[in-house]
Amino acid sequence: MRPTPSRRATATGALIAATALLAVGMQGGAATAAPEGASAAPAAAVKGADPGALPAKLSPSQRAELLKEANSTKAATAKELGLGSTEKLVVRDVVKDVDGTTHTRYERTLDGLPVLGGDLVVAESKSGTTEGVTKASKATGAQLKAVGTTADVAPATAEKQALTAARADGSKSTEASSAPRKVVWAASGTPQLAYETVVGGLQHDGTPNELHVITDASSGAKLFEWQAIENGTGNTQYSGTVTLGTSGSGSSYNLTDTARGGHKTYNLNRGTSGTGTLFSGTDDVWGNGSASNTETAAADAHYGAAETWDFYKNVMGRTGIKGDGVGAYSRVHYGNNYVNAFWSDSCFCMTYGDGSGNLAPLTSLDVAAHEMTHGVTSNTAGLNYSGESGGLNEATSDIFAAGVEFYSNTATDPGDYLVGEKIDINGDGTPLRYMDKPSKDGASKDSWYSGLGSVDVHYSSGPANHFFYLLSEGSGAKTVNGVSYNSPTSDGLPVTGIGRDKALQIWFKALTTKFTSTTNYAAARTGTLAVAGELYGTTSAEYTAVANAWAAIAVGSRPGGGTDPGGKVFQNTTVKAIADRSTTNFPVVVSGVSGNAPSNLSVAVNISHTYRGDLVLDLVAPDGTAYRLKNSSSSDSADNVVATYTVNASSEVANGTWNLKVQDVYSGDTGTFNSVKLTF
Repeated sequence: MRPTPSRRATATGALIAATALLAVGMQGGAATAAPEGASAAPAAAVKGADPGALPAKLSPSQRAELLKEANSTKAATAKELGLGSTEKLVVRDVVKDVDGTTHTRYERTLDGLPVLGGDLVVAESKSGTTEGVTKASKATGAQLKAVGTTADVAPATAEKQALTAARADGSKSTEASSAPRKVVWAASGTPQLAYETVVGGLQHDGTPNELHVITDASSGAKLFEWQAIENGTGNTQYSGTVTLGTSGSGSSYNLTDTARGGHKTYNLNRGTSGTGTLFSGTDDVWGNGSASNTETAAADAHYGAAETWDFYKNVMGRTGIKGDGVGAYSRVHYGNNYVNAFWSDSCFCMTYGDGSGNLAPLTSLDVAAHEMTHGVTSNTAGLNYSGESGGLNEATSDIFAAGVEFYSNTATDPGDYLVGEKIDINGDGTPLRYMDKPSKDGASKDSWYSGLGSVDVHYSSGPANHFFYLLSEGSGAKTVNGVSYNSPTSDGLPVTGIGRDKALQIWFKALTTKFTSTTNYAAARTGTLAVAGELYGTTSAEYTAVANAWAAIAVGSRPGGGTDPGGKVFQNTTVKAIADRSTTNFPVVVSGVSGNAPSNLSVAVNISHTYRGDLVLDLVAPDGTAYRLKNSSSSDSADNVVATYTVNASSEVANGTWNLKVQDVYSGDTGTFNSVKLTF
């Protein structure tokens, strides 16, 4: 007899992925049809929204049909976009709005070589009209056409460089996992021929290694690197007695959730490779709530996977990580005393260690949701796991982990804005991360600053987590589900929240329709504002709240400039052209201020420009000390810089001539300086 799906109870009793939950270090790794026009968005998110702009709930078969259609027209799309004859589009994902608008995500190839950083999203109306294109790179067709396919350095040079980089992370591998492949690297400026090399092994803490290293095929110089491993009835250890989806009957059962894409949970039994052994038993009861019972961690992981599946399906309209109705799988009991969890594209699976002393498995609900979300990000925006995009990748997993907790409403683990509060990583009962004020963990950052991209992605995620909390709940003191929060703002001005449901919908739609592999904080602001405008209108309270929440973490400015926190104002309002590939100083003379400048010097900048990613902005003090306000970004294609920055200038004498130094570092776009205002 064919096994039938069953539900089983579990008892009470955590975060990692090949994107790992904790800090350690691109080649990776039948539902009922929803009626046309249906949306899975909850009522709180729908209120005040344009119903047509909400994401439609797609069954796997509906999504497959959209993918088939996109593949059949990709050559015509490439021609419409003006791609060169040797450029091809590869369909990666499609999502749809209720009004019929589709958002198709493409990768690109050039002469058959993958173009890393060449991904783009095309928005097309129901009638077939292209409404917008979001690109990961501003590289022109002429620049791509100029890339040759003959390398000056041998593949062995690239492999040696990659092995050296991997050794720094603890890998003992003596050869790459596969031969270096030729690619076109377009993610950080002018496209160029390169090699991509992937090195395996283990990192220092036992986390699997899947390091991708990009090597210049002309000079042999290292251009970039990133990790593809992203860290992130049962009687569970963390969620109490819960119902599990299992398979079997009579005296033979196993942890296969046939109602959720066939998700399975395996026992690695302290191993660090392979799939492991599928959990099975003679009854349909799993675990006893204690870590000493090997089934307990399995029950937690299995439950977390089920709740995360249900959240994405019932709230976001996405059936499975890829949207194709196919489940991933979970592996528990990885390694010995392994204090981490991770997602890996290569196995399409989540993996969990048992924690210190093998007594605290990292299988709590938010950890499971965090890791599965790395899979969703990988199959949508594909945010590079390095620099600012890596921080946004990590934050996305934290954001939707919070969403899953609130959605699940599990009595023993109610929703909160804490990360890993159940697994006691620190050994003192404190959470791994805080969303209301990320710096409370001692390492995460509360707000954006120019050096954020050089910080470990688990800590550069802080500002985005902070943004999400502010957008959901607002600033200041507040208690939610018995947990007290007190969220500050970088500009000292308040933020009024719009509710978690709306904040989640905005972030998810931005992730699936606006973000690309190279999205940074500035581009994330642009994307979420665009989505807020589509859903609620550009004059809505929701749109204003998105702008205010970003300004509150020092990304962009508030509509209307907000309210000055007081002090003397000095400004330069002489309009002047900014030439292409130029450096221009705009002076502001300060006088009558005693002592030094403040630690929160406000610098309001207004520049009209056709591609603001071209610009580098510095505030230069009277003694010549430069304070970086904004870096250039080849992926930030939005117009204009209208932003207020906060500078700690307390070591500078206030009086004298200050300068806003504006550098236009890329060719092809120009602008106009309108004003700069300093508030002391």
